[in-house]
Amino acid sequence: MIKNMGSADKIIRLILGVVIIVIGIYFQSWWGVIGILPIFTALVGWCPAYMPFGISTCKTKTAK
Repeated sequence: MIKNMGSADKIIRLILGVVIIVIGIYFQSWWGVIGILPIFTALVGWCPAYMPFGISTCKTKTAK
C-alpha cells in the first residue's frame, strides 16, 4: 500500500474526524461513528478514494 496523503491532508482529516465524532456524541447519533473513517485514513496515510483518480498529496522526492 503506497501512501498517498500529505501532512496537511492528514491534519485536516484528523480534525474533521474528531469534529464528526463530537457532533455525533452531542446529538446522540450513531452517525458520529463515521468520524472513525477519516481518522483511520489519516493514521494509515492512504485514502482509497484517491486511487481511481491517481491523486496524491504526498510531497515527491526529486531524483539527483
